[in-house]
Amino acid sequence: MTPRPRLVVVGDPTGRRVAFFQDALRAAGLPGARAVAWTDVLRGRVRFAAGETVRVDSPGEVPEVELLLRGTDDPARVEGGRLWYERFTAALAGLAAEADRAGAVLVDDPAETAVLFDKRLTHGRLDAAGVPVPASPTSGPGGAPVRGWDDLVALMAGSGLRRVFVKPAHGSSASGVLAVETAGGGRVQAATSVERDGAGRLFNSLRVRRYTGAREVGALVDALAPDGLHVERWLPKAVQGGRAADLRVVVTGGRATHAVVRTSRSPLTNLHLGGARGDLAAARASIAAAGGRWEDAVAVCEDAAAAFPGTRCVGVDLLPGAGWRRFAVGEVNAFGDLLPGLTGLAGSGTEGLDTYGAQVADLLRHPPAPLPTPTRAPTDTSGPGHVPDPGPGPGPGITHPRATGPRTTGPRAPGPRATAPRTSGLRTTGTSTTP
Repeated sequence: MTPRPRLVVVGDPTGRRVAFFQDALRAAGLPGARAVAWTDVLRGRVRFAAGETVRVDSPGEVPEVELLLRGTDDPARVEGGRLWYERFTAALAGLAAEADRAGAVLVDDPAETAVLFDKRLTHGRLDAAGVPVPASPTSGPGGAPVRGWDDLVALMAGSGLRRVFVKPAHGSSASGVLAVETAGGGRVQAATSVERDGAGRLFNSLRVRRYTGAREVGALVDALAPDGLHVERWLPKAVQGGRAADLRVVVTGGRATHAVVRTSRSPLTNLHLGGARGDLAAARASIAAAGGRWEDAVAVCEDAAAAFPGTRCVGVDLLPGAGWRRFAVGEVNAFGDLLPGLTGLAGSGTEGLDTYGAQVADLLRHPPAPLPTPTRAPTDTSGPGHVPDPGPGPGPGITHPRATGPRTTGPRAPGPRATAPRTSGLRTTGTSTTP
């Protein structure tokens, strides 16, 4: 009988994420995990013991943690993403070194977490793996830098892009994201949740607003650029109930286990920005009506997760093209599992389990093995626009096994899906090539 792991969870001990994980452990008949606060991690006060299994969760929005990572205790501030990333990845490397010293085991490869928190590196890795992604001039280690508005204008013109998403390279939860549109005569506008105060500081709000004109939009880009920016084509999305729609698909242990449709009247579908959960059954019906298969759409998400084999659970943002015929991956989120009340997909083996319950079940089936060597996370320290080379990815022994048994969401379609043409960064779910 496989011994049950002695679990440690690094996160906010009083936050929802840790509470949900502890609930999942108890539901599985396991003792609660030892909770370690990110404040202790960042102050160098963490020690592990031999035989412990360490799960690292999000630092959250704890003011003291924000101060230690970002240099401000206001979680609403947008600036400081570059400093946050440098300190966060350094902390991950420290956790890996301490685990190696103590004989503990990390659930996830911290070097992959560092890649997942750089949208340029994530995009480049997905593209290299053949996962459909929106076209981007900033993708990968060799991507073009964006030092300000002038660079963005030149990149858009050189790439033939009139509508783009401009994303802080190290952001999350749509923080600082701009949906930028240009038209003839120098017209430009941007939709974003960013709010500027009288001193020019940037804050996240819960309301999506529009800025118009090169002066207003350019000022936002110039303010965001020092932290690093990723630019990608704004793909026209499918519609459900008159609202733009995309999906968050959680992949656990290599298999898609949970999915939610997100709809919005704005380009930003994040639920905290006024987005609403859509109808998954209706989305599946729309895919079928377009001549596609739900299984192929899900397989795109599993392919994206497979590009990060040392990470047990990711949240994949799946972008359905207009008409529900094609799909691309917008982002892969290291901590994309916070979907309260959502239970597993039918046939996934996680029916009745939330995202945390699915992760506990996966850990019990496949206890993680130690990293082959202490992992050093890439750091971004060479000036604005620089992207470190992430290396070839995890070494032998990192890849965790997928769940045994038949494919949880049905078999992949033979032949056509693997050879379907890639048009405008989208993957077909059927035989149609209409964009």
